[in-house]
Amino acid sequence: MSLAIVILGAAVWPGGRPSPALERRIGYGWRAACEWPDAPVFCSGGLGEHPPSEAAVMAGRLKERGLDPERLVLDEDSRDTLENVVAAAGFMRRVGLSRAVVCTDAYHLPRACMIFRQLGLAAQAGPVPEGAADMALGEWRRMVAREWLAYPYDLLVTRLRRTELRAMISQA
Repeated sequence: MSLAIVILGAAVWPGGRPSPALERRIGYGWRAACEWPDAPVFCSGGLGEHPPSEAAVMAGRLKERGLDPERLVLDEDSRDTLENVVAAAGFMRRVGLSRAVVCTDAYHLPRACMIFRQLGLAAQAGPVPEGAADMALGEWRRMVAREWLAYPYDLLVTRLRRTELRAMISQA
């Protein structure tokens, strides 16, 4: 099975520190990288309010843990989930990979995997715990509510723009 490990971004805090969400996602990506030692690790996330980019923070933390830098692919331009997935899908198509192992929070997985599928690629959850993990219950509920709103929007966008998005991916 030809696959890529795809870690989706989250905020970088002042001083280049990963937010708790980004730290969790880096941990999920690390576990996936250990489980699939031959897979490239696609770190996706651009520059937010605080530098460096989300992808650069991910890559730095993964290298600190001992991940071979040759496995890392950085997308430092994406600003949201749809752009993260389009960038990852473009990379995957270019190098002939057909499945994404998605590393993000459990509340975010259904939407991210749906977007991959809408773009014609298989997607599966990475080693992500179910439920709130180490999130406060209030924060978990807020993020789930946000996803309930974002899912239909991204489904509609990917359906209406499917041909355009697939063409972008093919040209990437």
